[in-house]
Amino acid sequence: MKKFKIKGIIAASVLSLTLALSSCIDDLKQEPITDVTAASLYKDFSNYKSILAKLYGGLAVGGQEGGDGGGDIADIDGGFSIYTRLLYTMQVITTDEAVIGWNDGTLHEFHKMIWTPANEFNNAMYYRLYTEIAYCNEFIRNTTDEKLSLNGITGANADEARIMRAEAKFLRAQSYYHLLDMYGNVPFVDETTLGTVPQQIKRADLFTYVEAQLKEAEAGLKAPKTNEYGRLDKAAAWSLLARLYLNAKVYNGTERYSDVIANCDKVIAAGYGLNPKYENLFLADNNVNNLENIFSVVYDGVRTQTNGGTTYLVHAAIGGSMDPAQFGVNGGWGGLRTTKAFVNKFEPNDLRGRFYKDGQTLEINDLGNFNDGYAFIKYKNLKSDGSPGQDVQWVDTDLPMYRLADIYLMYAEAVLRGGGGSMSTAVSYVNALRTRANASTISVINLDFILDERSRELSWEMTRRTDLIRYGKFTSSAYLWPWKGNVKEGVAVGEYRNLFPIPNNDLAVNPNLKQNPGY
Repeated sequence: MKKFKIKGIIAASVLSLTLALSSCIDDLKQEPITDVTAASLYKDFSNYKSILAKLYGGLAVGGQEGGDGGGDIADIDGGFSIYTRLLYTMQVITTDEAVIGWNDGTLHEFHKMIWTPANEFNNAMYYRLYTEIAYCNEFIRNTTDEKLSLNGITGANADEARIMRAEAKFLRAQSYYHLLDMYGNVPFVDETTLGTVPQQIKRADLFTYVEAQLKEAEAGLKAPKTNEYGRLDKAAAWSLLARLYLNAKVYNGTERYSDVIANCDKVIAAGYGLNPKYENLFLADNNVNNLENIFSVVYDGVRTQTNGGTTYLVHAAIGGSMDPAQFGVNGGWGGLRTTKAFVNKFEPNDLRGRFYKDGQTLEINDLGNFNDGYAFIKYKNLKSDGSPGQDVQWVDTDLPMYRLADIYLMYAEAVLRGGGGSMSTAVSYVNALRTRANASTISVINLDFILDERSRELSWEMTRRTDLIRYGKFTSSAYLWPWKGNVKEGVAVGEYRNLFPIPNNDLAVNPNLKQNPGY
């Protein structure tokens, strides 16, 4: 299946979609510059797909040039500031699933859970999300029916523009979902607020907004599996709605488990299927004949040359005596390993628990030493036939954001939490995943089992922090892992760390904002 290409769209300044980001962001009033003016840019429908590709590219790369040059976010390396890489830092390195050996700036603070409002990676995530929102706002603002008519976009072109607008609405809602999840009460900007100082929206109200936007997007998106690979469809909206509802009690105090099941049922009914081999989901040709991935961030060793995304996940997980050629790349960066708490979740024959142990110790005495902690094997720049990707530096492997396995596990958890559905169906979904992984099948499930199964199945797929918070185990003493709280054996930390801090820079320039408690 052909990938939705984003090459060249990275150089979005040609299309006047660059943000004026100096000193990170002075305030969230700053929107995409339009020197080439929307009036001229949006009159030519041939530009639309290129502009849309920049919105997707905002998930995959960090700047306007190959190799992360011309970064969108000031004061941080373009490779560090990529949406997916930052999301991994916030959602995975903060948990039992990964530690990182590098001491770049304040990066070490995440696994230790000692971050502050001055942490540059936290701030880059915050500004990256608002950068994506700003790109989306500009596209949405210029593709209303009125604007399309004024610009002479009619007929089939207008219909396609409306579909693209729905995709932009989803991408904006996804960014706001991550803000809702990670930061809580945040500044709010949309296509109508240009030129105003952003107000701070309450977390519960932002939940309502994200829900409404996803439903609007769903109505306009193409049917499941009918869009180009790498572009969104209705099943992606159902998937994110299910994830939103699964965490509703955290976000606004309500239980929405029946809505989780309803949206999971829609995805399952759309005809997605499990890939027969778990390992193939994370290889360089995982865009080919893959019926499991609902939406993936597209990577290509020729067209998306970035130090984030799967290039990061492959290279950074290689070190010690590991052979980079076995992963389809030309070298390891000696960064990412995992903890014994994660290792111990797997049965000996579970194919999802692949660890490199030669020269590695299970115990982590020194977070900065790559040989402390087992290396975890998941993403590779190899195709399913064993041949390498197009480039041994830049990785071809696409990064799944939503896939059927997650849908199965969300369904099972929602059943256990009283959302209705069928317990026997839930057990069958879990066993389908375990059978594929060569793990033993089970006859009874409970919530703690599902939490562990999510970690086994969805490891390093950027869901772990959110899952632990939903279970009350991220900050508490109910579950400890090595170096949680900056103590080797692990200790509880303040509950306020269930949210990240709003950057000091934004608080300084926007009097409407209040910092999250504890910071």
